[in-house]
Amino acid sequence: MSERPLLKIAVPNKGSLSEASTEMLREAGYRQRHDTKDLVLLDEANGVEFYYLRPRDIAVYVGEGTLDLGITGRDMLIDSAAAAVEVLPLGFGGTRFRFAAPGGAAWTIGDLHGKRIATSYAGLVRDYLDGHGIDARLIKLDGAVESSVRLGVADAVADVVETGSTLKRAGLELFGDAIMTSEAILIQRADAPQPAGLDRLVRRLTGVLTARNYYMVEYNVPEQKLDAACAITPGLDAPTMSPLAKAGWLAVRAMIPRQDAPQIMDRLYDVGADAILVTNIVACRL
Repeated sequence: MSERPLLKIAVPNKGSLSEASTEMLREAGYRQRHDTKDLVLLDEANGVEFYYLRPRDIAVYVGEGTLDLGITGRDMLIDSAAAAVEVLPLGFGGTRFRFAAPGGAAWTIGDLHGKRIATSYAGLVRDYLDGHGIDARLIKLDGAVESSVRLGVADAVADVVETGSTLKRAGLELFGDAIMTSEAILIQRADAPQPAGLDRLVRRLTGVLTARNYYMVEYNVPEQKLDAACAITPGLDAPTMSPLAKAGWLAVRAMIPRQDAPQIMDRLYDVGADAILVTNIVACRL
């Protein structure tokens, strides 16, 4: 290990972000804990020390400068009002925050004036309401906010929504635009010098994101069809080409978006390519 200080990174210890965070870090080449009771793990080879903390507390530790970096949700960062900033979106843990009120009432955002709103994210919701000039009373609850209207604690709720089925079962109906869209993010302290090792971490995580979103396609194509084939597979910069032993033919390799792979293979076949192979990318650096 080098003489530079260890990079201290907070990782969610439970909840929906925990498993996905540790899996991404493993794919990026970092050691991760095998026992969920472990609270600290030293990855000496990479000069990193991981701390496993409650997701809601991570932004506070990073904002106070106790830890260099952390993985948390964008919603939790905003709700905490901690002195931390987003460095990199990580592409998982996507959620939406919406308002909901008793079904059939046809509420609008303006109807929240003077009402009681139950939420687990009071800071986030207060920022939204203030930004829209709405004066409402927030009822801070620690989860299960969908029951608050039926129990008479609140008039409406603001909560995380995936399908909306939980709210519907509680007799609530979504209204208005999304308060915000959240996902897992890498954060660091605001207005602080960049910690040593951050660039390497970001490169590795970006490589994981790219590997998850792209395939490598390889195919053979006649020289006279090369331009048409390369127009279909331009790659990130340019495709890689090499001549085959078969006269007048070339082998081509390029990265393609995963979601477009079946259509790209069909189009390559239609222009005369053969031996079309699509493979996973385990890791990459761009």
